[in-house]
Amino acid sequence: MLEDPGVVQVAAMSSRRSRDIAKCDRGLTMDGTAPGDLTMTPQAMRQLAAKATEALVERITGLGNEKAWDGEFRNVLEGQLGGPPPEAGLPAEDVLALAVQEVLPFAARLDHPRFFGFVPSSPTWPGVIADFLAAGFNINSCTWLVSSGTGQLELVVTDWMRRWIGYPETGGGLLTSGGSAASVEAIVAAREAAGHPDRPVVYMSDQSHGALKRAALIAGARRDHIRVVPSDANFRMDVRELARQVARDRDDGLQPVAVCVNAGTASTGSIDPLPAIADFCEQEGIWLHADAAYGGFALVTERGQELLDGIDRADSVGLDAHKWFFQPYEAGALILKDKKHLEDAFAIGNDVLQDTVWGKNHPNFADRGQQLSRQARALKIWMSVRTFGMARFRAAVQNGLDLAHRAAAYVDDSPVLELMAPVSLGIVCFRVNPAGRDCSEETLEKINRTVLARVFWDDLAFFSSTSLKGVFSLRMCILNHTTTWDDVRRTLEASSDLGEEALADL
Repeated sequence: MLEDPGVVQVAAMSSRRSRDIAKCDRGLTMDGTAPGDLTMTPQAMRQLAAKATEALVERITGLGNEKAWDGEFRNVLEGQLGGPPPEAGLPAEDVLALAVQEVLPFAARLDHPRFFGFVPSSPTWPGVIADFLAAGFNINSCTWLVSSGTGQLELVVTDWMRRWIGYPETGGGLLTSGGSAASVEAIVAAREAAGHPDRPVVYMSDQSHGALKRAALIAGARRDHIRVVPSDANFRMDVRELARQVARDRDDGLQPVAVCVNAGTASTGSIDPLPAIADFCEQEGIWLHADAAYGGFALVTERGQELLDGIDRADSVGLDAHKWFFQPYEAGALILKDKKHLEDAFAIGNDVLQDTVWGKNHPNFADRGQQLSRQARALKIWMSVRTFGMARFRAAVQNGLDLAHRAAAYVDDSPVLELMAPVSLGIVCFRVNPAGRDCSEETLEKINRTVLARVFWDDLAFFSSTSLKGVFSLRMCILNHTTTWDDVRRTLEASSDLGEEALADL
């Protein structure tokens, strides 16, 4: 005899209600999880990771056909992404889709082959995977006890950098978030090595990165004791003026603590006269710090070693692997000629960490800098180099050097474009200044600002600008390992064409 469908339905509802009540009795939510459960099933984890991977691969392989930049106004993004945190969650794949479609695309595509603005980054895929692994393994690379594996890798990777710089066996250091943190730690080490004087003075060029001024302030120098030394016609520090300023400060009872030289400025790529400044600092007993955040990894090439000759005489060198060594952010480094100066400055005993002292030759990297909570930055560098080998890395860096010099030759041959600074590393400064047209500086600045804006909004490329002793200049930084001569040529051609259009509209 067939059962009454209504009776069956009521029975089923009663059974589900009984199970729901049982779940509540056990402290579970209706989907069977505990109220504080933040885990996912293995299948859901794999599905989410697969979708994330597919989104990344699609983005990276399609970059050349996309714009080099996209952005949105805050009020638009606030309407889409703002509001209080939800009490109940959404399906993870929906959240992933929201991030991929409505958050992450609105950014400078720093790894685009025609992104030449600022100092771009073009990470390797093994580097990306390394950060994924380090996050999944939940690594805190602070002490040997907490993470000896990544601690060993940090020793390995910083020793590679020590060798490229040319430091002796006493050299070493740590990986940092970037050049800003490295600069702070270098100047603090310099201050401690000088005996922590009451009236410290720090010297840098008028071409130096603003991070150095901030670092000097954090390290205890007063604003009026941060000296900005003029540069010469090639944007290199004037050594005679440096000597005059140091002598005057000593006469006034001040204590020179550090001289910060540029091993590749972010503006033009210019390199200060490293041997001459090293001679001066040795004579005066002043710490010499080389800011090589942009240019330092040119050292892996023969040409880079020639250009950066004398860098091994600096007491400290800051480098950014997330620039010209093709790593994801964050991957900076600070390498000292004598690494003990870092531990002299930063090692502080802590009762809570007393169990983390492993013993001699097992360093705790938290004792070498500001951070105790530290990403496993060495893993991505190590995995990238182990995957591709140094021959391919060396060729990738050389590609940037070669393309920059080829671009400079193109500008020199152009009747519309003008080269604004000598090319040493991978930065080309130029402007629209047609031959035979007697344009005022005011007119030229207006034309070139128009070109910059047109490229910014209309073209499939991106570059930025700089000011060279008060003169507005367009600027291309060429270091992406996927960039070709066709990418560079197309961008320069567009600049020339847009410049002529702007000139015609005056």
